Amino acid sequence: MDRPAPATPPTLLVYGGGWLGQVVARAVLAQGGSVSATSRDAGRRAQLAQDGITPLDPADEAAVQAAVAAASALLITAPPEAGGCPGARDLIPALSASGSWPDWIGYVSSTAVYGDRDGGWVFEDDALNAASLEGARRVRAEQDWLDAGQGMGLTVQIFRLPALYGPGRSVIERLGDGSARLVRKPGQVFNRIHVEDVVAGLFASMARPRPGAVYNLTDDEPCAADTVTAWATNRLGLPRPPEVDWTDPSVSAGMRRFYLDSKRVSNARAKAELGWRPRYPSYREGLQALIDAAGT
Repeated sequence: MDRPAPATPPTLLVYGGGWLGQVVARAVLAQGGSVSATSRDAGRRAQLAQDGITPLDPADEAAVQAAVAAASALLITAPPEAGGCPGARDLIPALSASGSWPDWIGYVSSTAVYGDRDGGWVFEDDALNAASLEGARRVRAEQDWLDAGQGMGLTVQIFRLPALYGPGRSVIERLGDGSARLVRKPGQVFNRIHVEDVVAGLFASMARPRPGAVYNLTDDEPCAADTVTAWATNRLGLPRPPEVDWTDPSVSAGMRRFYLDSKRVSNARAKAELGWRPRYPSYREGLQALIDAAGT
């Protein structure tokens, strides 16, 4: 898909070279920028290098500091740990030591910070009430980055994302390998977002940075997960998956976390301030694009 490019292609450091980090990195490379990315895994670092991304071992303090000094933008995608955000632990000292002030710092968080809202709408300025340990860790990590931004004069932005999907990572693959389930939890709704729409939102923010800004990057149509699965099943002409309760052991622990919360997440601020619009405003457009790309 076409993406709005930052005014000047960034020199980007991605802390957390996982799926999202790699998608963003490839998009920056396609726009003529340069990218380095961290990974603790030697095999993944080798793959990053093959893709034209400079690999970094986050334990190599000198290499991380040099990358921070050279970067015009930092993106932190690594999830928080029990001791806090590993990106904050490694990058904030590197920023101090190098005397660097990147034009843009983005921390990728989760809509799990809002907790359960019984299906109601939530906005960025609403009180946070995480219902899971992972969500609580995100709340702490957000605050650590916002405090660093305020204390060090850095342009830090927070991006709260719902469930991500995209090429190779969607209900389409689960239907194909037989692992999909029609998971039932009456009244439960949540948002999702195509990974390419996340990239577009990050690029829009790089073009219009605002210190301390918090944005929900979500689609326009929160709905129940079983609705999405049923639509994809019908569209692909596949047998209907088994129906299970959300507490069934066949539902992974990671998936069950999404069912702790029922809420509708507003993306109005990102639209108003960044001029961003999701190319895939609902699961229908996003999944159809994946089906078309796969020639299914």
